[in-house]
Amino acid sequence: MSEPRDLVVVGAGPAGMAAAATALDGGLRVALVDSGAAPGGQFWRHPPLLAREAVPTADLHHGLSTYRALCATLSAHERTGRLTLLLNHHVWTTARDGDGFTVHAVDRGRAPEERAVVLRAPALLVATGAYDRQLPFPGWDLPGVLTAGGLQSLLKGGGVVAGRRVVLGGTGPFLLPVAAALAARGAKVVAVCEAAAPSAWLHHPAALLRNPAKWAEGARYAGTLARHRVPVRTRTAIVGAEGAGGRVAAVRTAALDADGRPLAGTERRIEADTVGVGWGFVPQLDLLLPLGCDLADAGDGTMAAAVDDGQRTTVPGLYTAGETCGVGGAALAVSEGRLAAVSVLTDLAAPGRPGTRRPAAERRAVARHRAFARAMAQAHPLPPAWPAWLTDDTPVCRCEEVTAGAVRSARADEAAADHRQVKQLTRAGMGWCQGRMCGPAVHCLVSARDQPYAPAERLIATPVTLGALADSVEPTSDPI
Repeated sequence: MSEPRDLVVVGAGPAGMAAAATALDGGLRVALVDSGAAPGGQFWRHPPLLAREAVPTADLHHGLSTYRALCATLSAHERTGRLTLLLNHHVWTTARDGDGFTVHAVDRGRAPEERAVVLRAPALLVATGAYDRQLPFPGWDLPGVLTAGGLQSLLKGGGVVAGRRVVLGGTGPFLLPVAAALAARGAKVVAVCEAAAPSAWLHHPAALLRNPAKWAEGARYAGTLARHRVPVRTRTAIVGAEGAGGRVAAVRTAALDADGRPLAGTERRIEADTVGVGWGFVPQLDLLLPLGCDLADAGDGTMAAAVDDGQRTTVPGLYTAGETCGVGGAALAVSEGRLAAVSVLTDLAAPGRPGTRRPAAERRAVARHRAFARAMAQAHPLPPAWPAWLTDDTPVCRCEEVTAGAVRSARADEAAADHRQVKQLTRAGMGWCQGRMCGPAVHCLVSARDQPYAPAERLIATPVTLGALADSVEPTSDPI
C-alpha cells in the first residue's frame, strides 16, 4: 500500500495546478484529481496528445509559459512519487472523515467501465472553477445555439469551428476572445452583441490603471476583430432565435434601454447558422456546499465561497481557490492557488513552507485582480429587465421543458419565493444538468433583484452509476 497523502486537490485548472505545485515544492504528498484527460482545465484545454501536432491551438491560449512551468513541476514530482495525478476521475461527493476528508470519485479512464475510487487526506483543496451563466430567450433551445464557453472549448479541445456564420451575444470581456478565435479560424462572425455600455468602465479608473495587462489583452482582441471586420454592437442583445431545417437560421437583436428593455423600432434580423451566448459565469460550488462551507456575495449576482486572506474556508482543513471564490480569470486563480497551498503548508506545519515575502506578493496580486473582477462585474451587469424578452411559452428549463409561463405562475401564486421552491412545484432544475443551465435564470425570475444566486446543495455532484455507488463503500483499490 502506498504512503498516505497530505492533501487532495480537486480540479487541475490554473488554481489547482498552482496549488498542487506549491504544496509539492513545500514537501507535501498530494493527490491531484480532475475529470479531464490532461491538466489545464477549461482555460488551458488542449486537443488529445495524439492530435496536438495536427491541431495546433497555441495561438488560442494565454499564459502558456505558466502552464508549461506548472506541468514540468507536476511531472517532476510525479516521477518521485510525491504526486498522484488522477485524470479522467470524476469526483461526485466529499465528506468529513474524522480530522480529515474523504473524496469519492469514479475512474472513467476506460469507458464505459467505471471504477470507484476513495481518497482520504487531512486537507482538501477544491478548485472546481465555474460554468457558463445562461439567460433564456425565445429559440435558445434550437440546435446551433451554444454557450460562448462551449464554442471556445470546441476550438481549444479539437480545433473545431462550430459554424460558418456566427452571432455572439451576452455581456463581459469573454465574448471578445471567443469572437477573435472564431474569426481567426475562418468563421464569419457577423455580430458581437454586448449588452453593456463600454463607458461603464470609466467609473473604475483605479482597477484599470492597476491592470495594464488586461488592457493590452483587450487591445489585441480589438485588433483581431477589426482585421476581420467583426462589428461589436454595444447596449444590444439577442432577444430571439429562429429555426429552419431543424436548427437555428437567424437571430433577432435589439438595442436596450438603461434597464435592459428592448427599444421599440430597433429590432434587427441577422442570418446565422451558429449562436454563442454568455452572461458571465457561476462558481462551481457542488463539492463545497455539502461540507458546510459559508458563502459570500461575489458582486456579480452569484454567491461564492467565503475565504480568508489565505484561501481558508469556514470549514477547518478545507481550502478553495480560483473561480469558486468569485470569477476573476486565470491569473487570479494561479495566485489564489499558490496562497491556498501556503496556508495548507502552514496549517500542517510542513517544514518546506515559504517565508513571508512570497505570500505577501501573492496577496497583493490577488487584491489587484479581485479589484478588477469587481469592476468587471459592475461594468457588465445582467440587464435587470431581461425577462421582458421572454414569452410565456419560452422554455426556461430545457431538461424538463418548463416554460417561463409556468415559472411565473408559480411565483404569482406566491407559492414559490426562490428557485428551490420553483423546482418543487414545476420540476425546473430536476433534469440532467441539475439546474446548472436554468438555475440562475429561474432565480432571477422569482427573487429580488439584489439577491445573489446560490445553487442548491446536492450530495451527488455528477451523474454516477448505481454500481459505482455500491463499489464506493468498499472500493476495489485505493491509490492513497
